[in-house]
Amino acid sequence: MSNLPRIQIFSTDEICSFLHLLYSLRNIEKLHLFLMKKRRTAVYLMAALSLVTALLTGHALFFTLTYLLSFLLILSFFWAWSGLNGVQISRITRTRRAQVGRPLEERFVVKNSSILPKLWLEIRDFGTLPNHLSSQIITDLGRKSSYVWRVSTICTERGRFRLGHLRLQTSDPFGLFPMERKFSATTNVVIYPKTYPIYRFALPVGLLPGGDALRRRTHYVTTNAAGVREYAPGDSFSRIHWRSTARRGRLIVKEFELDPLADIWIVADMAIFTHIHGERESVTITPQNDSPLWMRVGKEFELPPLTEEYTISIAASLAQYFLQLGQGTRQTRAVGMLAYGQSREIIQPDRGERQLNRLLETLAVLRAEGQLPVQDMLYAESHLLPRGTTVLVITPTVDHQWITAVRHLSQRGLRVVTISINPASFGGTHSSEEMVALLQGMGKMAYVINYDDNLTAVLSQ
Repeated sequence: MSNLPRIQIFSTDEICSFLHLLYSLRNIEKLHLFLMKKRRTAVYLMAALSLVTALLTGHALFFTLTYLLSFLLILSFFWAWSGLNGVQISRITRTRRAQVGRPLEERFVVKNSSILPKLWLEIRDFGTLPNHLSSQIITDLGRKSSYVWRVSTICTERGRFRLGHLRLQTSDPFGLFPMERKFSATTNVVIYPKTYPIYRFALPVGLLPGGDALRRRTHYVTTNAAGVREYAPGDSFSRIHWRSTARRGRLIVKEFELDPLADIWIVADMAIFTHIHGERESVTITPQNDSPLWMRVGKEFELPPLTEEYTISIAASLAQYFLQLGQGTRQTRAVGMLAYGQSREIIQPDRGERQLNRLLETLAVLRAEGQLPVQDMLYAESHLLPRGTTVLVITPTVDHQWITAVRHLSQRGLRVVTISINPASFGGTHSSEEMVALLQGMGKMAYVINYDDNLTAVLSQ
């Protein structure tokens, strides 16, 4: 017995590699491929060994075994190849824009255009959108038939994410020939930050050009239309309001106010050293009933305990308030934005829904990676802020140099409103309440935002 040759299919290194893969659950896919490859190698060796033995001995049993193993390999390869042949995958994304707390819906269609059924297909999506579980396993896909499924994911993180690529996998029943095909088409989706409704945001008033206190009718054409009236001799034809004229059957002209509304600049403090950088917790929303997805989770989502996310969400909410008729105010404002994050972001003031989308898309990818304090940023970009501009500064800073900066900016004719995010409520060591009290004592408007505050209630005061 000791003189018999020893046949070793697996080497010692391969056995150690197998045990290592078995121990690591993270490499379960590599373990699967390892077993598939070695299984096919074992069949190859068995077929070769039976063929050699048949040629040496001439026994019909070994020839039959060789034929069976060869037929098994050919049949398995053809089975696995036919599983990929004639399969088409399409994905339909309803929108390329979504918002935190709202669903993103996709529809997938797998079509079998061949005459052979598909017993097993695995579709894996390698997109980067968190919690977007769109991978699927399909069994028994008949010939000339289709399989459709929908995925609705509640967006939990803002940013720009990739959808795709897709990988189609299949194999034969014996697992000898695992095959795959990649569908490399990808697309990007932008997840806007979460916004909160604001019903009335108080602004400082004054007699400066662009202030809110001066309301006088004028015969000059300005950007601030106040209403309509009867035509008077000397009125320009450019002032005629043709829709009202056609409705009333007589000439009606537009009337303007002397004082146009001032521009709004939203300044987001994204300096890396002022924010509380905690770990992001992955949010998984589990359905509780059969109601529509947006009804189940729309009010349950909460912002993570990060000053960065509160800063972005407040900036987005203020932009939405001033650009969408102010939730009930008389007229929209021209809104711009200034921020130093991973790059210098400047958006000139403008009105309309397109401006809102531009601001939200910029805020979606903005990160607290800036290297300049908010006061230095305003000093550097002061040439962008004309006299009379209202500046809304959202900052978690507790540095009292900000008070000096507010005083300096006010002397230049700028009206500064501070929305202070209290870092102490987010686990920081310093509180901004003392700084806010000093600002209010100077007669400057300042809001205090603590963690888990109702942003609608605080900002609508």
